[in-house]
Amino acid sequence: MHYVWMFIVGLAAGYIARMLHPGKEGMGLILTGVLGIAGSFLANFLGQAIGWYKAGQNAGFIASVIGAIVLLVIYGFVAKKSDAAS
Repeated sequence: MHYVWMFIVGLAAGYIARMLHPGKEGMGLILTGVLGIAGSFLANFLGQAIGWYKAGQNAGFIASVIGAIVLLVIYGFVAKKSDAAS
């Protein structure tokens, strides 16, 4: 059940991360949701690896937003490099 919760929180985190991150990435709503879900999973697994969360415990909303912002910044660098290569 905690994967469903990470999915729901991740969707919201992706949309909030897009609002907080300046600039235009040119991604749609679906890709933004996927980015947020990946950020939520990233925050959850990194938090468990560091010891902030126990096994089966979900990352918080703020950690999910931070994870989504990190992935959004990485996406911005990758997209910028692929635009420069073309």
